[in-house]
Amino acid sequence: GLHVDLSINGCSDSDGEEMYSLDGEEMWFADFINHRGVEPQPSFIDHISLVEGAYEQAVANQQICRSNLKTIREAMKDIPLEN
Repeated sequence: GLHVDLSINGCSDSDGEEMYSLDGEEMWFADFINHRGVEPQPSFIDHISLVEGAYEQAVANQQICRSNLKTIREAMKDIPLEN
């Protein structure tokens, strides 16, 4: 059968999110407060793990996201608002 996977990577100046899901169930997320990746899967399924270094990659992705956010803000600061 077909499966639906989703990944979310987003940031703000003070927060961030990176998460992977499969068929609507959260498979992995980066816990930036406790500095680790979390795999919140129930014990009755075959466990799915991400590759080693996934959390470190999530941290790097947040740095890229914040850099992109800064660039976009600077590029858009002089664009007039339209009705």
